Amino acid sequence: MPASVPTTAELLREVERLKRERDAVVLAHYYAPPEVQDAADHVGDSLALARLAVGLPQRVVAVCGVSFMGESVKLLNPDKTVLLPEPAADCPMAHMVERADVERARAEHEDLAVVCYVNTTAEVKAWSDVCVTSSNAVEVCASLPQREILFVPDANLGRHVAAQLPDKHVILHDGCCPHHQGIDPREVAELRAAHPQAPVAAHPECPPEVLEQADYVGSTKGIVAFAEEVAGPELVVLTVEGVAHEIARRRPDLRVLFPRTTPRCPGMDSVTLERLVAALRGEVPEVALPACAERARAALDAMLERAGR
Repeated sequence: MPASVPTTAELLREVERLKRERDAVVLAHYYAPPEVQDAADHVGDSLALARLAVGLPQRVVAVCGVSFMGESVKLLNPDKTVLLPEPAADCPMAHMVERADVERARAEHEDLAVVCYVNTTAEVKAWSDVCVTSSNAVEVCASLPQREILFVPDANLGRHVAAQLPDKHVILHDGCCPHHQGIDPREVAELRAAHPQAPVAAHPECPPEVLEQADYVGSTKGIVAFAEEVAGPELVVLTVEGVAHEIARRRPDLRVLFPRTTPRCPGMDSVTLERLVAALRGEVPEVALPACAERARAALDAMLERAGR
């Protein structure tokens, strides 16, 4: 007879057992599947998880997210075992920068800071002066002494930063998150017309035509916090659908609405409880420290130093 497929409850119990056995902690992004978020010790956005990664007592860290997240946690915790349950989980935006783009900008602008979004590979971080997340991009860029900033790779987030910092000259790069870029402003307008009392919360990775229709623009953490304060019964959310799970946990009375073409992240969706169990059992290779680790970590350390000033 074929082996029975374990239930979600059985997989959650196995995760708890393996965490005790291996002295492990599980981190999950808001975009991870709901059952994976339920298995995690900490759920958050990239900034919250990056901060948590520094100084965690456990010797094993399982990162339920895409590859750049596991890589970043390893950079900040080189002596720990870092596991990425689905090694193939990737972020297309992380690869949308070429070294020549950065070198050209440095050659053309004498007093330039290269700012990279956390959604990048370690190699891109190593070419940069400081890393940012959507939570702290404006704050970190405002703290930089340079007036000129090359912001890579996300043009939408860079444009959002530029709008908040008119004293800075922000040079945009032609990169994007395909899932946020794909949000159709016409579908947003349809939602607004059908639900006129529902506020609209959008992630700054969305294109400007979408952000123009938003009542609030912020990171996933910011959107969750905004949802907690919504007075009415409905909220339109313009980011990856996974964030609805945390909103529902905090505001079970709130109806969360997404565009007809609901944004999903295939990389995040591929992180399953089965893959988490396999990683904790040692069936998945641990995240390796890249050759450029020292320079890449410097960009992350610069972010953590400047964030919260």
